[in-house]
Formats: sequence, C-alpha cells, structure tokens
Amino acid sequence: MKVMAVNAGSSSIKFQLLDMPSETQITSGIVERIGSENALFTIKYNGEKHVVETSILDHGVGVNLILEGLIKHHVIKDINEIEGVGHRVVQGGEVFKDSVLIDEKVLQQIVDLGEMAPLHNPANATGIKAFKAVLPNVPQVAVFDTTFHQTMDKDAYLYGTPYEWYTKYGIRKYGFHGTSHQYVSEKANQLMGTTDTKVVVCHIGNGASLSAVKDGHCVDTSMGFTPLEGFPMGTRSGSIDPAITSYMANKLNASAQEITDILNKKSGYLGISGISNDARDIEQAIVEGNERARLAFDVQAKQIADYIGSYHIYMGGLDAICFTAGIGENSSVLRQMIIDRLAVLGVKLDAELNKLRGERLISTADSKVKVFIIPTDEEVMIARDTIRISHK
Repeated sequence: MKVMAVNAGSSSIKFQLLDMPSETQITSGIVERIGSENALFTIKYNGEKHVVETSILDHGVGVNLILEGLIKHHVIKDINEIEGVGHRVVQGGEVFKDSVLIDEKVLQQIVDLGEMAPLHNPANATGIKAFKAVLPNVPQVAVFDTTFHQTMDKDAYLYGTPYEWYTKYGIRKYGFHGTSHQYVSEKANQLMGTTDTKVVVCHIGNGASLSAVKDGHCVDTSMGFTPLEGFPMGTRSGSIDPAITSYMANKLNASAQEITDILNKKSGYLGISGISNDARDIEQAIVEGNERARLAFDVQAKQIADYIGSYHIYMGGLDAICFTAGIGENSSVLRQMIIDRLAVLGVKLDAELNKLRGERLISTADSKVKVFIIPTDEEVMIARDTIRISHK
C-alpha cells in the first residue's frame, strides 16, 4: 500500500511516498516558494535528485506538479496507486485526541483551530483541500502534533492563569512535535526491551522541545500553548517573564505582535550569538573562540538540563534520555554540554561513542541513565496513522 505523508506550509509542500506496512521510503521531495513565478519543485528517487524551477501560483498547482512528477519519474504508473494521504496538522486543541479521517466537519475544525496556530493550521488546511481536490476518493487523514501530549494530567498542562481562560478560551499547554516524540519514545522502549520505562525525548532542531514519557504515555512537555514556550531554540526565545513583552513594547515603541515576532524570529541562537540560527555556525564560532556563540549553547544546554531534572522528579526516576532531530542527532558538542550538567543524576557519556552518528547507545556501561541517539521519522508515524485510521 502506497501512502503519501504531507507537511504543507504557507508557501511549501513537503512530501514522502512510503510503501506500507514495510515503511520503506519510495520517494521524497518539496515544493517551495508557492505563490511565485520562480517556485521550485524537488523530487528525490533512486538516488537521483531532480529540481525544476517554474511558476506555482497556489497549492493546487503544487499538488498537481507532485503527482505529475511521480508519474514522470516512473515512481508510480498512475495516481490510483496512492491509497492514502496523511497530513501533518500542527494544532488539534482539545478537539482531537487522536488522528482522524478528514471530512468537511473535520476540515472546518482544523480551520477554526487556526486562531491558536495562525502560521500553521491555515496552511495545513490549504494542503488538505488541494490533495482532496485531486484525489477525492482517497482516504485523507489528519495527524496532529498535539495528540501525543493529550495524556498529560491537568497539573502538567494548566497555567496559573484564571481558570476561565482555560474553560472559555482553551488557554493551556498543548505541546508540539508529537509524532517525533511518539516515534522516538517507542523506539527507545524497543531498544530497552520493555514499555515499563521513564524516558525523556530531546527533539532539538531549529524548533526544539522535550517530553517526559512514562510507560509509553506523555506526562509533560516543554512547548506550551504555542511552540514559543520552552527553552531557547534557533530563533525562538523559549519561556521568558511575560512582563518583558509590555516593557519592551514601550522601550521599542512596538506593538505586541512585533514583540512576539522578535521572540519567534530574532531570538534563541540568533539573538544571543548575533551570528546565526544554525547550530553548525554556532559550533564553528565556538571553535574560533566566540564567547557569545558559546553562550548561546550554554543557555540552551542549561535550560534543557533543568527540564530533564524536573522530569526526573515528576516521573519518579529516569531510564533513558534520547536525542533526536537535526541538532540532537548531529551535535556531539551540545549533547556533551547537556549531559555534563546531569552528572548529579549519574548520567555519563562515552566520549568516543558520542562522536558517532546514527541510532546508537552513547552512554557508558556504568551510567545510571541510558543515553541514545535515535533519528526521528515523523513521516513513518503519519503513514502508520493513515493506515490505522483509514482501515477502521
């Protein structure tokens, strides 16, 4: 069964075609700069990469280009070979506690939840509409970033705001990167040979979040009502004193939205270092002796260690720490900086193993907590749920 996993943004469509249930990736690609005359369509198949620059004025044109490309490059013979399409949707609120088959009601609910995720849900909905128009008889499934975190208790997801903010307006912690956290925590349990575990997943990319997973269920996570909460990321500030926003609005003569944009797009690695939001650039600058670059990593590492320590207490112990996503999987420097701060918990890295990449145990034999690198695969999770939901 061929399943398409789709992640639609405001001006892009990322996709993978997978053969299920073997979970083999057949092809992948991306449509970029949707809405422009010089948009790009990239498809990778059989070790070859094909890039076309063309006019792609809307998502519908992008979807048609993808499907035509699959046939042109002999990935499939015709579009009827695609038997399911799974769509990443960022915000499911409290409406969706599981992935769901998309009908008109579900699509409208996704659009309505866009008020809480204005940069993501409207784009996700646009992608869904475009695929439904071209593949009207193929099951389309929405897979939400927030679903995995729906098992949190109220003491973990409520804020210290008036309770009516929660009951009337849905103000609470939702968490994101859920498909990644689920995939990695399940893989960790497989590696340890049991589901009776206490695991912390560190999904560290340009956007980054942690989750505490007890016996396979999320009990806490670092991102909140939006992906801005948590620890500093590539361009996001992470959690700050909320009074700073009004204070800096006055100082800069800026609107609340302008301050939010700064916290989302000009903070984190970029804001602290003054160099870049790319961890590779930060590492190179550290080697060259740049103190602000080191500070960018230090601040993030310290706050990640703080979260891990609190999760250790909340879960009543800790069996494994798992690093995943672009930085988590590839930055031995940041992993070491984080684990060094956890020495009090008896966590020890094997320095040589930590230099390697790919799925592996990187802690020492006498470490009280196992440390893994586990490459994530969100597309596989989307494909799995597409099959599970469409076959109900």
